[in-house]
Amino acid sequence: MIEARHLRVLRAVATTGSFSAAARELGCTQPAVSQQMKALEATTGTPLLIRTGREMRLTQAGEALVRHATTILAGLTAAEEEIAAIAGLRAGRVRLVSFPSGSSTLVPSALAALRAAHPGTRVSLVEAEPPRSVEMLREGDCDVTLAFRYEGAPGAEEWDDLVVRPLLADRLVCLVPEGHRLAGTESLAIGELADEPWIAGCPRCRRQLVEVCESAGFAPRIDFATDDYPAVVGLVRAGLGVAVLPELALESVRPKGVRAVAVEPPVQREIVALTLPDLAQVPAVAATLDHLARAATR
Repeated sequence: MIEARHLRVLRAVATTGSFSAAARELGCTQPAVSQQMKALEATTGTPLLIRTGREMRLTQAGEALVRHATTILAGLTAAEEEIAAIAGLRAGRVRLVSFPSGSSTLVPSALAALRAAHPGTRVSLVEAEPPRSVEMLREGDCDVTLAFRYEGAPGAEEWDDLVVRPLLADRLVCLVPEGHRLAGTESLAIGELADEPWIAGCPRCRRQLVEVCESAGFAPRIDFATDDYPAVVGLVRAGLGVAVLPELALESVRPKGVRAVAVEPPVQREIVALTLPDLAQVPAVAATLDHLARAATR
């Protein structure tokens, strides 16, 4: 019978590419990894790894087993957590992944409320941008992912296999220096900034900026690129360019010396919380989703 611990080791070897790297990730010794892989191959009756020097490659059987391992391990985690809740332990563990502006705005109030309501529930937080954060959920490396996608962007079907909890629509605003010619306006068309130097954000936001500008008939001249929102504000404040940021990101910084102007026609991104169907039944995960939704409403 295939054991869950062997599947975890196989997935670690497939992810890292070697026994030694897998051992470091799992916190064990290289001989222990090698021994468990031999036991798993003996159980399956077929080679799962091809050893080429220090590198490990999966056989066809290995690839198939790793593909199923993610679902199996996620299901086991869901079963363990649900059984613990049913047994009355009043405890739970949730691994949360969020993009930075979500971490600084939605997550703190949601987790504070969760802790007050369920003090035995432990939540860990790691930051990652989509699509990597969504991959982490599918790979079994987290239980809840806070993610976003832009309105009208391709790939709307990419979350069809997940439980999607809509949280809010996050509108984009343009940042200009206080002394800018458009600083006093309530809204502007993006084309009015066609001749300005631009400060771009994270790679996904950068692509969205280019697409919005191209739809307005120009290609933005991007002089600076950073995924650090305070740095974006600082560059705009210094008069080095203009930028477009989501309103949620703007809430996470102190926008002194700049003006936020609404973009017309409006462009927005959808903020959601994602989990796997099996994990959605786990009480601690369900409570985390509920509190994130309440934080978004507030």
